[in-house]
Amino acid sequence: KMAEKQEEPSNAQNGEPDNAEEGEGKKKKVKREDLPPFEIVTGERLPAIFFKFQFRNVEYSSGRNKTFLCYVVETQGKESVTSRGYLEDEHAAAHAEMAFFNTILPKCESGARHNVTWYVSSSPCVTCAERITDTLRRNKGLRLTIMVGRLFMWEEPEMQTALRNMKAAGCKLRIMKPQDFEYVWQNFVEQEEGEEVKSFVPWEDIQENFQYYEEKLAEIL
Repeated sequence: KMAEKQEEPSNAQNGEPDNAEEGEGKKKKVKREDLPPFEIVTGERLPAIFFKFQFRNVEYSSGRNKTFLCYVVETQGKESVTSRGYLEDEHAAAHAEMAFFNTILPKCESGARHNVTWYVSSSPCVTCAERITDTLRRNKGLRLTIMVGRLFMWEEPEMQTALRNMKAAGCKLRIMKPQDFEYVWQNFVEQEEGEEVKSFVPWEDIQENFQYYEEKLAEIL
């Protein structure tokens, strides 16, 4: 039942709540409507309502038409530096994966080793997977681990080939476990000011869905 309920909201398809019961909904909506369409949104923490809808590891992802990418970059240069944040996209423009390579990575110290971990709502499309593969092959100092909530179009042969090519280029691709969702909740999701930090509440099918996608990924790779 919970999964069915999640598929219904019309506004939630854009990551926005149907009503203000989640509290932060109205406040965030105003800010986001000021943005031109199809802009890459960046920040340190995403609203809880976006996380609860977009990161949910359901089998059928109707309405989840954005990619949310939370990143941790550990740079091992003259001194070790760790940076983190998130990107979200609209699928009509550059995807969040592309935006990371175009806007975040160039700011990192060149010539240094970078250990990058992404926590992404779904696995990359074919074009983004090809860009990841190409970037890893050219940049030997880059180590990339991608933790995904869901597999995107995994039944397509072209998509399976693209994922295998990513692995061959050195990318570690993993399905997010319940503990990974909790990590994202604690480190990348906004908490209401003045409130105690709310603990992560797993949805009822989180473990089963993780196992389902883990089996599919193992078959592909």
